[in-house]
Amino acid sequence: MTQTRIPVTAGSVTELLRAELLEVDTSARRLAEYSFDASNYRVQPLGVIFPHDAAQVATAIKACRATDTALTFRGGGTSMAGNAVGPGLILDFSRHMHALLGLDAQAGWVDVQPGMVLANLTAEVEARTAGKLSFAPDPSSKTRATIGGSIGNDACGNHSVRYGRTGAHVIELDVITSDGARLTATATGIHATDPDDDAAVHRAEQLSADLAALAQANLGIFRTELGRIQRQVSGYQLEHLLPEKGFNIARVLVGTEGTCAVVVRARMSLVPKPASALLLCVGYPDVVQAAEDIEAILEFSPAAVEGIDESIVATMRARRGEDSVMGLPEGQAWLYIDLDGDDPTDLQHRAEQLLAALRGSGRMIDGRTVPDPTERASLWRVREDGAGLSARLHTGGESWPGWEDSAVAPERLADYLAEFRELLALHGLHGVMYGHFGAGCMHVRITYDLRSAEGRKVFRDFTAAAAALVVAHDGSLSGEHGDGRARSEFLPLMYSPAMLGAFESFRAIWDPAAVLNPGVLTKPDAFDTQLLLAGVPARQWRTSFDLQPKADPGHGIDPFVHAVQGCIGVGRCRSDSGGVMCPSFRATGDEKDSTRGRARVLQEMVRGALSVKDGWKSMDAKEALDLCLSCKACASDCPTGVDMATYKSEFLSHHYRHRLRPRSHYSLGWLPRWLKLTAYIAPLVNAVLGSPLGKLISAAGGLSTQRSLPRFASGAAWRREVDAALGTTSDTNGKPVVLFVDTFTRGFRPEVAGAAARVLADTGAPVSCAADACCGLTYISTGQLSIAKRLLEGAVRVLDDGSDVPIVVVEPSCAAALSKDLPELIHTEAARRVSSRIRSFAGHLSGLAAESWTPNPATPLPDSVVLQTHCHEYSVFGAKIQSAALASLGVGNVVEATGCCGVAGNFGFEAQHYETSMRVADQALAPALRANPGPAPVLSDGFSCTMAIKQLTPDRPALHLAQLLDPGNRTTPHSPQHPDTSSTDSKEQP
Repeated sequence: MTQTRIPVTAGSVTELLRAELLEVDTSARRLAEYSFDASNYRVQPLGVIFPHDAAQVATAIKACRATDTALTFRGGGTSMAGNAVGPGLILDFSRHMHALLGLDAQAGWVDVQPGMVLANLTAEVEARTAGKLSFAPDPSSKTRATIGGSIGNDACGNHSVRYGRTGAHVIELDVITSDGARLTATATGIHATDPDDDAAVHRAEQLSADLAALAQANLGIFRTELGRIQRQVSGYQLEHLLPEKGFNIARVLVGTEGTCAVVVRARMSLVPKPASALLLCVGYPDVVQAAEDIEAILEFSPAAVEGIDESIVATMRARRGEDSVMGLPEGQAWLYIDLDGDDPTDLQHRAEQLLAALRGSGRMIDGRTVPDPTERASLWRVREDGAGLSARLHTGGESWPGWEDSAVAPERLADYLAEFRELLALHGLHGVMYGHFGAGCMHVRITYDLRSAEGRKVFRDFTAAAAALVVAHDGSLSGEHGDGRARSEFLPLMYSPAMLGAFESFRAIWDPAAVLNPGVLTKPDAFDTQLLLAGVPARQWRTSFDLQPKADPGHGIDPFVHAVQGCIGVGRCRSDSGGVMCPSFRATGDEKDSTRGRARVLQEMVRGALSVKDGWKSMDAKEALDLCLSCKACASDCPTGVDMATYKSEFLSHHYRHRLRPRSHYSLGWLPRWLKLTAYIAPLVNAVLGSPLGKLISAAGGLSTQRSLPRFASGAAWRREVDAALGTTSDTNGKPVVLFVDTFTRGFRPEVAGAAARVLADTGAPVSCAADACCGLTYISTGQLSIAKRLLEGAVRVLDDGSDVPIVVVEPSCAAALSKDLPELIHTEAARRVSSRIRSFAGHLSGLAAESWTPNPATPLPDSVVLQTHCHEYSVFGAKIQSAALASLGVGNVVEATGCCGVAGNFGFEAQHYETSMRVADQALAPALRANPGPAPVLSDGFSCTMAIKQLTPDRPALHLAQLLDPGNRTTPHSPQHPDTSSTDSKEQP
């Protein structure tokens, strides 16, 4: 490849890359996605490269050096300091370079590519070693952060008290320098990765000599200014060049934030996994008093000492329900103390001793051990979601990073926090506090106003004062996240001019061309420039949905702008395990298909940036939203509550105004209209669709011919079912209830309406029936909001009778629409009254079971069922609503497929989405069905989910919960009464 210097432009460098067959994307949409990480910054790159191997990385580096193009490296993009964004090319390792290359359990090491996600690495190591070994670093972002990013920032995690920082686990690193040399850094030096590569051999020799000379010239300051506290991450860790440290080049490269070389392979040490662990949770009046007990706690050798404050807990409960935080003792601040060891009895004894010692100090309010695994998981999730939860608080206020990562020695933490709170008050700010108390590292998100010039001045003044304060306490500007764009400017407060000069020399030795991640650490950009909230035009975006913040008016910000800016980049949507979000990213692994990627494109759209122009008509935004299944899981799983299904619906409403829509918007989007027609001619429609002509009709409607269409029911079928069910009712002494029979139940599975009516009647409740209304779901999901609003207004007229009688909805997605979408689209008190009365079928029965009701099914309930979790019910009514209902009703073993079914209303039926929908189904549903072939029945209250199951297991139909509990069903609990009409779902959502 030519090394001729070429003026830097997107075209010049990408022409070189494409000539070498590299995967590089310079589209406006892609640049929007990669202009952000999880920090306050927005830096638009020239393009994004997705390398497949180390050779392609070397090619990319040479092209950048030849064209003077900056190069920034990225894994999960979760940096909170702005060190994963840059002005040139972004090298994303997470797409293809994420393999575990080798593992030696006896020697205790693992070889891994830089793009491997930490949680995946840990899981694979534990699986391959039968749970005897593990990978220790576990930052809260471990489900999406990568090993390369952890090396770049020297990340730590919740258990760093026991295991230290990432650097403590680095054995050797394969790197590529900015001049293309492929080298291996070890604990004692550096050498050419390929000993026959003469140029690399020479480069290694020169590097060794230059680094040794740098250390020899700075022995004094390296020994006195560096490595003073456990979490001194700021700057370069040049103390590892000292003779007494063994000239550890692998270790000195950790925490260099991609400014020196590119890591393409890492050999990491493993640790024994403790046989037992026990969590203690201790409540305090505030974080300062919690910090005062840290020294006493550390005497008991804990594996972790983590802290959170009341703001995070209150936000979690407000967003996800009271039962989302279980096991907390009394208090306004809490410490999580993890003890581990081989003997559970010894652990319990140590825990009792520790609690006694803390009671003796007089600061704690209450404390308890948490042996229950469910409670432990609940508590750790609060801590791990801290960054996102604190960004959009239950009060409606916002908080931002920027000073979220300072660290002091643990014994000085209480004094530092006390003065820090005074500093916040002096500047009129509030800080939400959480972090690694046992290591003296605090994560504080602060209520800056970064949108106004006045607020940004406060941001600058406060940050300068905070930097001076932590230095006065002999602390570090950064204890984990790195300096990046957020703190590099303040390194002169922490280090002497001589040390700063050594930092510059060190960087220049590695990267004399200065192309690697410019703007951070040395010669940094000003920390208050390139802020993502600055420069957004003041424009009113008229919306149908009420997106106004509930508690805080948003300081005059347009509600749609405020809503899409809710994504702060924490990237939980990029996780491939836990929760439901985000099914399309899990299917493709592409940032564009994550909730975060979509939100960033919408943020560029409201900015009016050249990269995503044309506002509502933006084709870039349309492309970003294309694979969104509108599952609504992000509204629950995203720590900041980003509701992409709603934003997509709003966007489509404007995008297609006065324009021809996709055919599926008419075929499936108008389904309630078609069902009125098919109600009269169902046999004829079924005959036609079951013939060869059916596939032609599907194709004409923009639908996949690989899915069978549903069998339609006659218009009178549901009424016969319900009348027959309620006609046999005798004992009706309970609380009254309204059974809402939705459009899809009426049109496709009327037998479920009858079963639901019988079950409700069996509770002793007087049951009335409402069916002359539609929730407008298909119109909402396709963005036909004017029609949806008319239907919802009609539903309010039908359902608002002035009472508070529960309205039990058969179809979970319709229940979710009436509960959530109704009050957001119809802004009346009547709409809010109806919304407050809506119950899903499973949720209503769960409540009755809690009041001692027991079902009386025709056949005994099975010991085990396979349950397809319904995404909308999961999001709107609670993550465990269905499984909790089954447990409370006496089903002992619930095998839960927690994940989108893939059909998701119209999505899985659309021709262009079929393949993606099947990959989504293979994430949770298909594996659960394969692993449990029978005889356990399959439960699926959602009609889309039912159709997904039919596609996967045609001979094993799914049941609605009502059918399982039906006291009038004299068939087995494995098959519905009316298999002819139990067919595919045409509603929009899963």
